[in-house]
Formats: sequence, C-alpha cells, structure tokens
Amino acid sequence: MADENYTDEQLRQLLKDAEQRLRASKNKKNNHDSSMLALQKSIPKVASGNAIPSYITKTENGAYVDSSLLVKPMERKLANGIRKVEDPVMIKAKAAKVKQATAGSKWYDLPRTNLTPELKRDLQLLRMRSVLDPKRHYKKEGSKAQIPEFSQVGTIIEGPTEFFTGRLSNKERKRTLVEEVMQGEKSSGRFKSKYNEIQAAKTSGKKAHYKKMRAQRRGERV
Repeated sequence: MADENYTDEQLRQLLKDAEQRLRASKNKKNNHDSSMLALQKSIPKVASGNAIPSYITKTENGAYVDSSLLVKPMERKLANGIRKVEDPVMIKAKAAKVKQATAGSKWYDLPRTNLTPELKRDLQLLRMRSVLDPKRHYKKEGSKAQIPEFSQVGTIIEGPTEFFTGRLSNKERKRTLVEEVMQGEKSSGRFKSKYNEIQAAKTSGKKAHYKKMRAQRRGERV
C-alpha cells in the first residue's frame, strides 16, 4: 500500500470527525442507560413478605398436596355439581312467548284471551246480537267466526248518580251474558212468540195446519 501524505488541515479534520463520532456513541450509550433505569423504576417491586404458599409440603410419608390451594371451594363446588345447559333457541322462544302474553303497553297490556265455555257462548251470542232486538241494526260480520287474540271480560259498575236508575239488584245480576238474555226472555217472551210464528209458517199448507184450523173453528183448545 502506498503511503498517503496528509496535510495539517486534513489531519485536523480527521481528528475532529473521530472526536464527534466518539461523542455521539457516548451520548447514545448514556441515553440507553437512562431509558433502562427509567424502565426498571416503572416495574413494581414484589413484596417479599407476602410469599405465595406452596401447595406441596414434605411429610414423613412423602410429598403432600394441599388441594384447597389449587382450586377455590366455590369453583370446585360448581365443577362437581350438575350444570343445567339450556338451548339458546328455546330461551329465545320462551322470552318471545312471555313478551306476547299481553297486547303491549299501547293496548294497556290487554291479556291473552282465556277461552272458557262460558266466554265461548257469550261470543256466539254477540255474533247473533241482531236477533235480540229487531229495532237495532249492526254491521254484518264475516262468515268465519274469529276469536279475539287478546280480550278481557269486565263488569259495568254504575255511578253514584245512577243508584235508582241504572242499578241492578242482586237478583237481576247474572254471571254471563247468556244468563242475562235468558232472564230477559222470561219477562218478554219474544223468542217464544217468534218461534211459534216460524213454526206456523213452516206447517202452513200441511196436514197438521188443517187439523189446527179445524180445531180452532170447533172451539177446541190447541
């Protein structure tokens, strides 16, 4: 290798560069040491006085394992007991059924219809309400009878000003709508007279009709 001749200016520049590199490496080392020291200070110290008890102890017969230190009593009880596993689909269906038990808050939580034999007869009578009073006219319903999904039966209570006009006595009060209609029939007899008119129209022109007419002409009791 050929010897290189440096001037004084070049030697001073080389020494200056070497000094800068040495200073930079020293500062880098100091920064690394300070960061490590800060990290060590941030790590919490473990209290040596609260040592974790060992679950294995030495005895004369050998090693003894304390099972109470392995699993908590409550967790062991849950593990050894019978666990009830429910189907999430069934849980969702049950919740939906409970939710549909009423018509909702917008309908004042109207309960689902409990179709009893008495209520069924009352609903049938309401569908035939046009025959109860021929002077009243109602809107015609569809041919297929539909039971309301949500309904409730209530009792009309008269006000204090209707004590003598709208009040019913205990004898006149009935449990169902059918019983009230039958009670009114006993006093009016309109259904019986209507039935006799229909029977008379059906038997008109037949042998029984002429027999009845002859008996009436003879003054016999029919």
